[in-house]
Amino acid sequence: MSITAIIHLHGLFVILSLIGFVTRGYWMLRDCPALHARWVKIAPHVIDTLLLVTALWAAWVMFWSNGAHPTFLTVKIVGLIAYIVLGTLALKRGRTKAIRAGAFVAAIALFVYLMAVGKTMQVIPFVG
Repeated sequence: MSITAIIHLHGLFVILSLIGFVTRGYWMLRDCPALHARWVKIAPHVIDTLLLVTALWAAWVMFWSNGAHPTFLTVKIVGLIAYIVLGTLALKRGRTKAIRAGAFVAAIALFVYLMAVGKTMQVIPFVG
């Protein structure tokens, strides 16, 4: 598979992951019973696993197989860990609705930042 195809596949999973997170966050804020459906608990794990696999695959083909490790990849990995923590606070572990809402907004902002980092391959993507 070409690197272009891998990157497009990764982009598809990025979009599906964001749509799923925003939908579940909206349902959480509205106390919607759909949030407790079995498929809603399983689908994000499948999508996010495929997202991670395609990210690692692209990183391997583009950089790691050549012995390179650009700084932006480290930022994306650390950002992913922070996003997971914020997402967990937003959808499960936040004690109050205000904490969950704040974590939800912060997670979306971080997600947008990580998308920009990936697109520009720059740690500070909004400059220049």
